[in-house]
Amino acid sequence: MRKLLNTLYVTTPESYLLKDGENVVVRVDGEDRFRIPVHNLEGIVCFGYMGASPQLMRLCTDNNVGLSFLSPSGRFQARVSGKVKGNVHLRRTQYRIADDIGDSLNIAKCFMKGKVVNCRTVLGRGVRDHGDVIDCDKVRYADSLIIGNLLKVDDCINPDALRGIEGNCAKFYFSALDELILKQKDDFFISERNRRPPLDNMNALLSFLYTLLAHDVESALESVGLDPYVGFFHTDRPGRASLALDMMEELRPFLADRLALSMVNLRQISGNDFLKKENGGVIMTDDGKKEVLGAWQKRKQDKIVHPYLKEKISVGLVPYVQAMLMARFLRGDIDGYPPFFMN
Repeated sequence: MRKLLNTLYVTTPESYLLKDGENVVVRVDGEDRFRIPVHNLEGIVCFGYMGASPQLMRLCTDNNVGLSFLSPSGRFQARVSGKVKGNVHLRRTQYRIADDIGDSLNIAKCFMKGKVVNCRTVLGRGVRDHGDVIDCDKVRYADSLIIGNLLKVDDCINPDALRGIEGNCAKFYFSALDELILKQKDDFFISERNRRPPLDNMNALLSFLYTLLAHDVESALESVGLDPYVGFFHTDRPGRASLALDMMEELRPFLADRLALSMVNLRQISGNDFLKKENGGVIMTDDGKKEVLGAWQKRKQDKIVHPYLKEKISVGLVPYVQAMLMARFLRGDIDGYPPFFMN
């Protein structure tokens, strides 16, 4: 398992990345603005980039440092990967299971159970902590509808039925999530999940956090020797990291949704950190991104007891632990994939 080191986020659009010895250097307008030894990094994420030198890309791939390029709005553009590493037998097992609808469906059900249970935990915590100021009946009603769908997961006989349950649960969850937004209601609200582009500030904030999570999960899968592009729930599509999207499902409520609610309710971010474009889409400002990135990195340093391993770990290691557990399951070391259930 990889140690939790750090991720370098490059948000200045004029930045150019290059190699100097064993260091990653960020250069802006011909001036070196930042320098860090590559062995101190686990990943680099560039927003609205000028580019990176081939030598820097080679340095990253040689040291297993993920290098991703995102658009200014946070949409994934490209990722630099080196030679495929890992256990070939593990990947062949992954491919065989991915080609088997029944086996894939069983794993997809695990992802879905983790996602739905964690969504319920977010709603339940909102009722427990803020029951005196929110519409508890609305939240509990949405939760009851989610439970009804959760009970149907084991009976799904095909992926389309499971996708139907996912859609229903997401609709009920986001309809209630608005109740947990306690501050800045004029600027932050949500009635449904929308994207490409997000149409309101809250959806833009969630999209940005999901992009950060996707990068971390993809890096985690690669680090244990799995192919992040071959999933069990999301279908194959060129350029889409389907297994990373699969594993994100169970981690979104814990790592992204709760952080988004916390930042809004604690006024760590405001409506001034978002811009509405002519097409109706909403994007974050550079200052807004910096606030979110700082909160994201801080959140990853928090400690929890992993519910399956019963060991105290950093929150940022959760994607790596889940990736490791998936690899162990595919190798036959454990009987099933244990989804992550937040406390």
